[in-house]
Amino acid sequence: MRHVDVLIIGGGPAGISAAIWCKRLGIDCLLLEEQSQLGGQLFNIFNEIIDYPGMRTKNGIEMQREMVKHFVEMDCLYEVNTKVLFIDERSKTVKVKKQAKEQEICYTYLILATGSSQRKLGVPGEQQMIDRGEVYSASADGERLKGKTVAIIGGGDRAFEGAHLLSSQAREVYLIHRSTRFKAREQYVERVVSNPGIKVMTDTEVTAIHGDRHVTSIDLESKNEECYKSKNLLVDAVLIRLGVAPNVELIKGKVATAQNGLIVTDEVHQSSNPFIYAIGDACTTPLFSSISSSAGQGTIVAKHISSLLTET
Repeated sequence: MRHVDVLIIGGGPAGISAAIWCKRLGIDCLLLEEQSQLGGQLFNIFNEIIDYPGMRTKNGIEMQREMVKHFVEMDCLYEVNTKVLFIDERSKTVKVKKQAKEQEICYTYLILATGSSQRKLGVPGEQQMIDRGEVYSASADGERLKGKTVAIIGGGDRAFEGAHLLSSQAREVYLIHRSTRFKAREQYVERVVSNPGIKVMTDTEVTAIHGDRHVTSIDLESKNEECYKSKNLLVDAVLIRLGVAPNVELIKGKVATAQNGLIVTDEVHQSSNPFIYAIGDACTTPLFSSISSSAGQGTIVAKHISSLLTET
């Protein structure tokens, strides 16, 4: 059975940072990534990144190239296209699958940098829409949605920012939120509410998405007196902006998690299991999540583990 001192699951900024620091500190380390490339959610950032110290890039893909270049130049050990099937925290082993072949890897310390995923509505037609590739970015797909009727679901910054961006190109924009209270910043709310090209529908929920080859309409249920209690709205595209959920399925029940699903960690990002650490979106409240904080957490964990290995 293969053994490493540190096993990292996840190849986004947090995992990349942890691996670079492990390499610098002389720690035997292996990073596993399920996708074909390192980078994690950087591939989903289409706007300019202006707040990462020392690096300003036009989008996440450009930052991914720079980070991976650094990672490879450091000669960090990693495997892509590798899916983690099971974590056995008692024997400190991880079962993985790569190219239909399963194997087990034994670790001394495990770092979870598994990130997060977009929350879903969980309504009929949603998964079919996603499977057809009808997933849009407000900043990158304005031209694709030009002249279309678009529904944006959510009440946070991304929903409001997306509505504002698309209002100049889409024929109609509906911003639909299940409550009358928004999580978005006030300046975003004011900008959208005052925009005549955007109809804000509060106390309203989407109950189904229709369309065989592409989205054609959505079903709505509303408590708002201005709307029908139940209605069908013709739309050409749906953007779901409900926030994110941490990818912690592999570790559920094995370490302590908070009510929101995040892995509970201490100041050095150690979980309730002293041999398991969590960094990035797997343990960070979305409000405080950023590329720079994820990279910093990777640094903290690597340095802490280095001190532990030095003591033994």
